[in-house]
Amino acid sequence: MSGPENVDRVLITAGVVLVVVAGALLLVRVSRGPSMLDRAIALDVFAAVVIAGLGAKSAYARDSFYFPIMLVLAFLGFTGSVGIARFIAVRDKPQPRRGSAGKGGRG
Repeated sequence: MSGPENVDRVLITAGVVLVVVAGALLLVRVSRGPSMLDRAIALDVFAAVVIAGLGAKSAYARDSFYFPIMLVLAFLGFTGSVGIARFIAVRDKPQPRRGSAGKGGRG
C-alpha cells in the first residue's frame, strides 16, 4: 500500500472508533434518559450513527453495496422523527383555560 492509502485506512479506522464511542454513549442515553423525548431523540441520533458506521464500512471496503441500505435507514429515521414530533405536539398541546375567554388583560 502507498502512503495515501495508509492515511485513508488510519482516518477511516479513527472514524469507526468515534462512531462506536458515539453509539455506546447513545445507548447510555436511551437507557438513562430522564424523559421519553430524550430517549426518542437518542434513538433518532442512533439511526444516524448506524448510517455513519455503514458509510465508514463502505469506504473501508471501497464498495457501494450499503448505499441503498443507508438511504432506507435515513428515510426510516426521518419518518420516525416526524412521527415522534407529531405525537409529542399533540400530547403537549396547551389547553385553553376555562372562564378566561371574555377576560382580556388589555383594554
